Amino acid sequence: MASIPLIPALVTGGVDTHKDQHVAAVVDQDDHVVGTASFPTTRAGYRALSAWMSGFGPLERVGVEGTGCYGAGLARYLRSQGLEVLEVTRPDRTDRRRRGKDDTLDACNAAHAAHTGRRVITPKARDGMVESLHVLREARASAVIAHREALQLLHAQVIAAPEELRDQIRDLTRMRLVRTCAAFRPDPAGFRNPYTATRIALRSLARRALALDEQIAELDALIEPLVRELAPSLLDAIGFGIHTAAQLLVTMGDNPQRVTSEARFAKFCGVAPLPASSGLITRHRLNRGGDRQANSALHLVVVCRLRYDERTRTYAERRTAEGKSKPEIIRCLKRYAAREAYYLIKHDHDHPQRPRTDT
Repeated sequence: MASIPLIPALVTGGVDTHKDQHVAAVVDQDDHVVGTASFPTTRAGYRALSAWMSGFGPLERVGVEGTGCYGAGLARYLRSQGLEVLEVTRPDRTDRRRRGKDDTLDACNAAHAAHTGRRVITPKARDGMVESLHVLREARASAVIAHREALQLLHAQVIAAPEELRDQIRDLTRMRLVRTCAAFRPDPAGFRNPYTATRIALRSLARRALALDEQIAELDALIEPLVRELAPSLLDAIGFGIHTAAQLLVTMGDNPQRVTSEARFAKFCGVAPLPASSGLITRHRLNRGGDRQANSALHLVVVCRLRYDERTRTYAERRTAEGKSKPEIIRCLKRYAAREAYYLIKHDHDHPQRPRTDT
């Protein structure tokens, strides 16, 4: 009688990611740890890690901590190998206090979480146009912050400048002030004199602000066509501009199918109200979780609609007559805006439009 071939048992991996090395663990079908090891954060290390895990049996899935940071490269490699990658979220603090913490324990906990399906989510793919939009917006946000700081320092220097210099520039508009200071030609040899040193400082800050202006404009010229190609329907909706739409696209990611419902997207954006009822009192409270930048983008959309959209103003007046406060009304409107954005982004992803070319 012929023997029935045994089917190899599936195993699950977990990885605790770091800058220079990743610590991996593997658990079997009974959720028992069968091995742990460390690998360098290089392409050769990724190959070795994948081969080592597969040596214990067919690899079912891998839980990775920090897929948006130290684990980004590993997550991309594992997905390219056809493996299911899960983002492992914050560990159980009670368990950590009881058992302690080290890299091996964290890798084992990641494997346990991936095996049981608890404390895991589907990570962003980070391999398409939305990831391009994300990195460009990160660079723009940094430039905007640096530009604001340069202008603040410039105005502070003007306020405290020597009187003979302050009288020359104190009444200029912001743009004229920047251009005037950028055109200063102080003698560097006189840096010991406060008057000359202040002119040198003002010129440096003004030229920095102008350079950052150019950087922001260059990045805006790249961000706008990406948003128009990715979310044309969203841009047609009232209140959604280039940067608010861009933020919501980044929150959704290159694989919007990971967000399975509009309620889940609202929770990602921190606009899903949380129940806070007790006894005979039924109420909901503000959700302070989720992506705060997406929350801010939806807030800007609602403020714009309250100002320019007749339907939104009518809704706000009706809810005010019912006794709702303005913050409560805005929270409701943000929830509605998240629902609308979710379906429009999904529509544009499922029915992509070819970008228009000027002839």
